[in-house]
Amino acid sequence: MNNSGKNVQAYRQVVDAFKSKKKGATVADIVAKTALPLEQVKELVPQAADEYGGRLEVTESGEILYSFPQGFKSRYRGFGVTLKKGLHALARGLGFIGKWAFKVWIMLMLVGYFVFFMAIALLALVASVAVSASGSSDNRSSSRRGDGLGGMYLVSSIFDLIIRIWFYSEITKSIDRSYYGSAYSRTAKPKGKPLNQAVFSFVFGDGDPNADWDKREKQAVIAYIQANKGVISLPEFMILTGARPLEAEDQIKRYCVEFGGMPEATEDGTIVYRFDALLLRNDTTDRSFGSLSAPIKRLLTFSANPKKLNRWFLFFNAVNLLFGGYFLYSASTVGPLVSQGQIHGSSYLYAVAYILFSGFIRNPHTFITIVLGVVPILFALLFYLIPGLRYLKLQKQNDAIKMNNLRKEMFRRIWEAPDRVILTEVNPQSDELRPQNLEKGREIVVKDLGAYSSPDVALQEDGKLLYRFTELQREKEALLKYRESLGTDTSKLGKTVFDTAKEIT
Repeated sequence: MNNSGKNVQAYRQVVDAFKSKKKGATVADIVAKTALPLEQVKELVPQAADEYGGRLEVTESGEILYSFPQGFKSRYRGFGVTLKKGLHALARGLGFIGKWAFKVWIMLMLVGYFVFFMAIALLALVASVAVSASGSSDNRSSSRRGDGLGGMYLVSSIFDLIIRIWFYSEITKSIDRSYYGSAYSRTAKPKGKPLNQAVFSFVFGDGDPNADWDKREKQAVIAYIQANKGVISLPEFMILTGARPLEAEDQIKRYCVEFGGMPEATEDGTIVYRFDALLLRNDTTDRSFGSLSAPIKRLLTFSANPKKLNRWFLFFNAVNLLFGGYFLYSASTVGPLVSQGQIHGSSYLYAVAYILFSGFIRNPHTFITIVLGVVPILFALLFYLIPGLRYLKLQKQNDAIKMNNLRKEMFRRIWEAPDRVILTEVNPQSDELRPQNLEKGREIVVKDLGAYSSPDVALQEDGKLLYRFTELQREKEALLKYRESLGTDTSKLGKTVFDTAKEIT
């Protein structure tokens, strides 16, 4: 059996030993039960605590007691977990494909329908000019000429607006100006993003600026551990991550598994987490912090497009909605055009479109109703709905980000001065740290920390509440004393005693 098989078997023995200890067990209990080496048990116990949600308690003698009040349902293995992971991966794959196809569809619909409607309008404009210039003197022709002039004015107004958009809007930035030669390029504005990317940015946004957050957060925690003799306490971990007490306990167990950490109790029973393996590094660059600083999440933005460009997208969609509504209304009220009288009595643009499509479509009325009416209306409504819902969701997400950042800042301030906490003095100016309701946010943070260390509350003469976290102050002093008692030898690599290159030569 290889070493991997031995480790799996040993881990199984450790878990089975915990299952037989209904009231919890220490590392020594597990060693006695399994007869496994002490160092191996120390390595495997944090893994079991992480996988099965173990609870850590400190006994009077200073030993850590591990118990599993939630039972032994694995968070990482089993049919249910495997099925959940498989479904999640499938959903992500289908979501990626669906989102890509949806993006292409939206681009084709927005631009395609706009161009399609403009082409019909251009044809109507040409027909209107032809009718106006015919010079017919009979009453019916005169009447149609009036209709043609009205249609020409309406459609020409639309084209005039399109020309203004093309020459004066942000969309022209998408043109590659280098095509016009170096002399023009020297005076031209910088090229903007392609039109399709600008549309996607408006509808779907530009991605998550915190996509690499897990890595950044771990780097900050590891840097702090390395700067503080390989030791971190739960309150310090909460400051760096913004996690609530119960969440922080679960997360720090995972850190112990990933980075070789071990919980340890100080003389007064305070639990600290030691990561001696993280101190054995060759890079001696000073990683100490001036103060306990936490990485701050960035806020999500609706779109990287200029606001003016987004307004033009709204306008294009409004044009599609307007034309779709016009054709659906005309098809519903006028119906099929089967006689000259109906053609002359109908609206000009609808008549031109009907005559155009009747040349190669058997049922132009149905075509106009669905393709020029129902579909563009539904698309236009969807084009407004998706960014609208995303905007509302973004507001909630940003408020959650602000709340998490505020939690870090308040945890840090309370940790620095646990015996004097006045909520109204916490008034961060950065928008990333100010949730929509700052007063309520501050109260929530105090309650969150109160679940870990209950504060004493007193009313001052000025009417402000004063919070004193005396237990947190004691823990801070114990942590400082514990760090001072640690030497620095464990962080030194020492001299090289074996070199493969020298051995080869």
